[in-house]
Amino acid sequence: MRKILPILTLAFASFFIYSCDNNDDEVVQIEDQDTYGIAYDINNANFTRINSTLYQYTNEFVDPLVESDVVLIYMQTGTSNNSPVWKLMPYTFYVNNANDDNIEYTFDFSKFDIAINVNSTPTLNLDSNPTYYSGKRFRVVVVPAKTGKNASAAVDHNDYNAVIKFYGIDESKIKVKN
Repeated sequence: MRKILPILTLAFASFFIYSCDNNDDEVVQIEDQDTYGIAYDINNANFTRINSTLYQYTNEFVDPLVESDVVLIYMQTGTSNNSPVWKLMPYTFYVNNANDDNIEYTFDFSKFDIAINVNSTPTLNLDSNPTYYSGKRFRVVVVPAKTGKNASAAVDHNDYNAVIKFYGIDESKIKVKN
């Protein structure tokens, strides 16, 4: 009996160890329900002269962005049926002149601020052509970088209307920031 008791105890313990389900390899992803996009307009941005071919506008965010946010900036390039036409930056405008000049609208951002750059190439002097940077309207859209399970089927950021719809941004609530 003394020899059978340790064997039975070992068999009993083995049964419980084997029957426990330790499924640590399964990852449960919780979809983020509070991530949303925000947007604001910049009208008549006050650009600073860097040199004769580069002007820059900078603006700080009221609250720093979270690390997973992405900034998209659109420039209004006209209107169609009384509705603004938005182009995603970077955007290049080709000047119809003999020098094949163009104007490049680019931007960069950090979690604290944005910078919008207007650069002319190859020979156009922005000092004598302020219409290329003054009086412009920009729309800054802050969206999450990853959209959960649908990240691979994300929205086309070149299509402003698709971005607004995808992130549920109410255009009637977009504020103007100068």
